[in-house]
Amino acid sequence: MSKKLIKSGLIVTFMTLISRVLGLVRDIVIADKMGAGAASDVFFFANKIPNFLRRLFAEGAFAQAFVPVLSEYKNKDEEEGTELEHTRLLIAQVAGTLGVLVSIMTLIGMIASPLFVILFGFGWFVDWLNDGPAAAKYDLATSLLKITFPYLWFVSLTALAGAALNTLGKFGASSFTPVLLNVCIILMAIYGADFFSNPAYALAWGVFLGGLAQFLFQIPFLIKANILVKPKWAWHAEGVKKIRTLIIPALFGVSVTQINLLLDTLIASFLVTGSISWLYYADRLLEFPLGIFGIGIATIILPSLSKLHSQSKTDNTREFSQTLDWALKVVCFFGLPALAGLMVLAQPIIMVLFMRGEFDQQEVVQVSYALFAYLSGLISFMFIKVLAPGYYSRQDTKTPVKIGIIAMVSNMGFNLIFAPFFGYVGLAIATTLSATLNAFLLYQGLKKLGVYQLSSDIKVALLKLTLSAMVMAGVIFYLSPSFNTWLLFGFYERIFNLSGYILIGIIVFFTFAFLSGIRMKNFKLSH
Repeated sequence: MSKKLIKSGLIVTFMTLISRVLGLVRDIVIADKMGAGAASDVFFFANKIPNFLRRLFAEGAFAQAFVPVLSEYKNKDEEEGTELEHTRLLIAQVAGTLGVLVSIMTLIGMIASPLFVILFGFGWFVDWLNDGPAAAKYDLATSLLKITFPYLWFVSLTALAGAALNTLGKFGASSFTPVLLNVCIILMAIYGADFFSNPAYALAWGVFLGGLAQFLFQIPFLIKANILVKPKWAWHAEGVKKIRTLIIPALFGVSVTQINLLLDTLIASFLVTGSISWLYYADRLLEFPLGIFGIGIATIILPSLSKLHSQSKTDNTREFSQTLDWALKVVCFFGLPALAGLMVLAQPIIMVLFMRGEFDQQEVVQVSYALFAYLSGLISFMFIKVLAPGYYSRQDTKTPVKIGIIAMVSNMGFNLIFAPFFGYVGLAIATTLSATLNAFLLYQGLKKLGVYQLSSDIKVALLKLTLSAMVMAGVIFYLSPSFNTWLLFGFYERIFNLSGYILIGIIVFFTFAFLSGIRMKNFKLSH
């Protein structure tokens, strides 16, 4: 079991790494084309809505509700010796029901795009009413949303296909699909921008085409796995009813962080031009380690935890806890040095990635401030990704919802406290604090249920990893030059120096971790 889980983790992590690298390439191209001005603010706003839905469905609520129920049906097939009969039936019922609902939602979204702009970009709407300086942003955002909103339809059915494949232990195809989205946006940015009066339109069409490519890509894999079925409407079917019951609270519970980011966008629409873009670029850099390690590990442990829970064996409680222990150790092993390295090398990394074309040194400084704030919560974001499946695998969606409500209300309060004094950086601070509260309450909830508690082994490991990351950060901070010196370097000189400091950091971290007693056997599952 452990070898299979680790192998799956490596596959998902590798595929996600490719996607995140291409995501950075995409952002580099966008920064070069549009910088961090009004047009980029509007595109990031228009992209944030489908991106929010992607995280909600592809990495969130749908999978959290669908996978545990599908695992039950798959176990029933195994017990009865049927050839995926129950599994295929549930997939057909969910595909038909979801397909109808999401089609209606997509049409409503396209027609009502002005209302979405008013809801999440109210500052622009106010300017539009008063013929203010941001009036053009409202009109552009409304047009772009009509193009990007169909991504909801594509990503929902892509999420269904991916969750089904993951449950069968086939993680490669679903974890590769985000690559296609990034490729389409990059190609449209490079080759399509000249065909539009505003390059933001080319990027929006890139989102649309990316969604279509993701949807079509998974069909051959569904055929190979013998789970490509004819969709059927089945609102009252037993499995659909169970998923329906689970997904409604899960939609809120797992997406608290994303809802907080949308609220940040709303407030940022009242702040200086560039605020949304600065937050976006900082969030993208945060998403690199979070996506590779946090979301990657969460993706592979959910089916495993769901299977352990559905089998209802005595030993499974211990294995359930060991699986969560393993996941937390893995994300900390990679997350803590990533946090320390990004903190110390934030500005040179931003320079190398984005400082060209319309993106100048002032933008580097502004993005770095937001990144510092976001990075303070990186481990909390990762813990949320790992701990939430502990509830959803047990088909408990109510507890995370209660926790999510507390975290979201807290985020609103933190926004009101910090935004007036620190502007867009205050919004990032508020997001970090609410995520930390969310992670803490998720852990306390599992502890009270008697499902999971941090073992002494993982506490010692986390302490050693934290100290190793701190030593690494101290060494890099001491050796690396000042911001002004980095500005004097040429592009290739920056890359060379940055690569050298990253290599030094890796060597220092692994050396200190080894000396403190961290070994590969600490990251093996005993079951």
